Amino acid sequence: MRSRITQVLVVLLALTAGLLPSAGAAHAHGTVVGPATRAYQCWQAWGSQHTNPAMQQQDPMCWQAFQANPDTMWNWMSALRDGLGGQFQARTPDGQLCSNGLTRNNSLNRPGAWRTTNLGRNFTVNMYDQASHGADYFRVYVSKQGFNPATQSLGWGNLDFITQTGRYAPAQNISFNVSTSGYTGHHILFVIWQASHQDQAYMWCSDVTFT
Repeated sequence: MRSRITQVLVVLLALTAGLLPSAGAAHAHGTVVGPATRAYQCWQAWGSQHTNPAMQQQDPMCWQAFQANPDTMWNWMSALRDGLGGQFQARTPDGQLCSNGLTRNNSLNRPGAWRTTNLGRNFTVNMYDQASHGADYFRVYVSKQGFNPATQSLGWGNLDFITQTGRYAPAQNISFNVSTSGYTGHHILFVIWQASHQDQAYMWCSDVTFT
């Protein structure tokens, strides 16, 4: 009984940290919230009902992620690595891009029927940064036409480089526009955030459908 109470308290604390931007800001970071990254989308959809058995049928990719490690979703804002020095490709193996090379987040690399966000050829990326670190830049990629996120793990050779932004001053909300062409169907939007407060790199996958 005591362990069950402890588990409930941990879940409530995690939810509170996510719902209150000011909570623990010194230890918190951020993610792309639109189009939602895999971990953030699962947390949004199922964080308050992560034990609901309906998830297995309704959202099997989030279900397997929660089964593998619920902390991936509770800490959707903390998928970072220190000291990469801009060597993203050299230090992040193929098949580990969506987890940012973090073993604890391996479930995010798994191909499958991830829920997608509909996008047009021109769209806006919205990032929420709890700690207002700012950015040296963002790099934006889209998986190549013909790549199938439902059956293939993402590697660097599967990506088209779209754009790199300039610097952004510290702020909790950062948005920038992206223009693409020639993409249809389910793709992975892959974004790298190089934070400006120190050498911290974040990498995320958002599943999108270009219409």
